[in-house]
Amino acid sequence: MAPPIYSALIISLGLGTTMTFASTHWYLAWMGIEINTLAIIPLMSHNHTPRATEATTKYFFAQATASATLLFAGISNAFLTGEWDILQTPNTLTSTLITLALAMKIGLAPLHSWMPEVMQGLSLLTGLILSTWQKLAPLYLIYQIQPNSPNIFVTLGILSIIVGGWGGFNQVQLRKILAYSSIAHLGWMVLILSFSPTLALLTIVIYLLMTFSLFSSFMLTRATHINSLSTSWTKIPILTISTPLILLSLGGLPPLTGFMPKWLILQELTKQDLAPLATLVALSSLFSLYFYLRLSYAMALTMPPNNPTATLPWRINPQHNTPLMALTTTSTICLLPLTPAIMALLSS
Repeated sequence: MAPPIYSALIISLGLGTTMTFASTHWYLAWMGIEINTLAIIPLMSHNHTPRATEATTKYFFAQATASATLLFAGISNAFLTGEWDILQTPNTLTSTLITLALAMKIGLAPLHSWMPEVMQGLSLLTGLILSTWQKLAPLYLIYQIQPNSPNIFVTLGILSIIVGGWGGFNQVQLRKILAYSSIAHLGWMVLILSFSPTLALLTIVIYLLMTFSLFSSFMLTRATHINSLSTSWTKIPILTISTPLILLSLGGLPPLTGFMPKWLILQELTKQDLAPLATLVALSSLFSLYFYLRLSYAMALTMPPNNPTATLPWRINPQHNTPLMALTTTSTICLLPLTPAIMALLSS
């Protein structure tokens, strides 16, 4: 892809999301999401492989369906209320349609089936964009919608946590595992959104840090299959230490950063007299923890056959520019002691 075209697409990605953030009008918000979608489609298919083309086609149909539903719901809301203001969605039917359309946009269960298949056909860099930047605009609109009953958010959240954990059980392709991990973490965000938007924002920020760190680690080793993780120590030995810690942080184990949002969410659910729901969510997160531990085992506790092909990479000193990865990895591992300061900052 020519550099000017690539730059124009990246700028369009930023422009679409920024337009959605800045809009208070449903039509402008829809336009921002569409600009964002149309900008990423060429990035997804630029490899020109059958698998990438298939993934791009699936992504286009899923996003087109969600966009049509969102536009229909916005027009219906304008017809019923006489306003296009995003905050004016008092009708239960239109707010439910908008929520489901946005849930399909980001891949929340039970509207998630396109997400693993699309991720499998993408490069790791494009998959990183799909798992992080592409979620921001729909999540912002979901944040703006505050329905009278939080039941739909609770239902979507629980289903996503269960499906995201259960779906990654028998996967060996890293990109599919990352897709199910994304679904599970989105479930945590949506679950707490009705009760504490501040915690939802904290969860999003920490999810972005952890996901960027993990994708960066896999991009450095060019790992796309679980079996390729065992050779990572011969390429960049320090990743044998840092990547399992990132995975355990994604699983929510203390004393790592990923424990912070999960513990605070469970605490908030308990304060809301939803102890059974908190128990169900905590038990469901064990599914995700299983495949994180599986990846950690494959990377840190297994070794490839000792042959010249396997030992060659560590004889070469690779030059990687990784300051941003080092910063995000450190944040992914070490931010838990700063929890009181972070919560005070978000509450102010």
